[in-house]
Amino acid sequence: MLEPNCLKKAVIPSTLIKNPSPGTIQSTRLALHVTQLRHYCYLYIASGSNIYKLQIALQGTSVSKGKDSLLIPLSTEVIDPSRVKRCPHRSEIQSIVLADAESLGYYLLGSVDSYGHLIVSKLDASGRGIDMLTYSALPPDNGIGEGSWAGLSFSPYQISMAAVARGFCKTIDIFDQDMHVRRLRPLWDPTSVSFVQNVVNGDRSSLLAITEGSQLTMWDLRVKENGGCVHRISGTPGDTLYSVCSSSTGNIAVGGVDRTVTIYDPRRWSSLSRWVHCSKFEITGLAFSTVDPDYIYIQGVDYEVFCGQWKERNKLFSFRGDSNWLGFSKCSNKDVLGGWCDSGSIFVVDVA
Repeated sequence: MLEPNCLKKAVIPSTLIKNPSPGTIQSTRLALHVTQLRHYCYLYIASGSNIYKLQIALQGTSVSKGKDSLLIPLSTEVIDPSRVKRCPHRSEIQSIVLADAESLGYYLLGSVDSYGHLIVSKLDASGRGIDMLTYSALPPDNGIGEGSWAGLSFSPYQISMAAVARGFCKTIDIFDQDMHVRRLRPLWDPTSVSFVQNVVNGDRSSLLAITEGSQLTMWDLRVKENGGCVHRISGTPGDTLYSVCSSSTGNIAVGGVDRTVTIYDPRRWSSLSRWVHCSKFEITGLAFSTVDPDYIYIQGVDYEVFCGQWKERNKLFSFRGDSNWLGFSKCSNKDVLGGWCDSGSIFVVDVA
């Protein structure tokens, strides 16, 4: 069973970010990684056209629980806050993602703004070296049109490949570094995008999961028929899905307006579990546990984040922010989660 080691709360200095930009309902403007021994957590948050770097100590302290297994955060201080110096975006950043290449000794920090402009920078495993610009890429239409939410996902098995989703434009652009490879055209506005492991034929870099409107669609980058869409699962009309994620076993989870988390088996495209009304409000963030994929982290717009066993539909523990989430993310290879509230508070939880 998963057990939280610590929950830390820190406040970003107002001199660093005075008035955060509002963003959209999707909390995709935070990325994080931790040091090998989990002594420190490095967080990157985006406000306006800038990215800011923070550091929080995670040294072990006991966790206190309140009513209904609600974790009580311990206050700490932000270490070495700074603005990342690199080529700026032309509009508000909508999503930032850290691609894990720790085995190679570095990470890739990618950000995409509301017009689909992608900028990727390299940083070493210690969190330094962010000033070096690796590459940038524009969509084929050069970002013409109305700005909207934009999402980003790196392929975990081919780190140079990235997918950029643009809401109002209804497009998914696939890049191999700065080279545009392909454009996918969903029927509805995409709200979340994620590369997943193709457990059917073993190709680990070609399958893409997209939530568009109330539908979950699967796209194979090797297929030309039907624009590359290989499967479409429709939910309740009008109930927008806001988040999709996949586990190490290949299962896919979606959640959204209906406050329900649905787990699918991509080998049969059947529903393994439906955790109905598990959240009080809309679900905008999901992440399977790295330690045990039978557990999932669920984030809603009511400030609450909780961990639960999706097969048995039981909550394990939860914690709450103090205002709306502007960014929320889970470390790619560890059960460390971070959230950023519009009050300026940062929450980090380490789970083992």
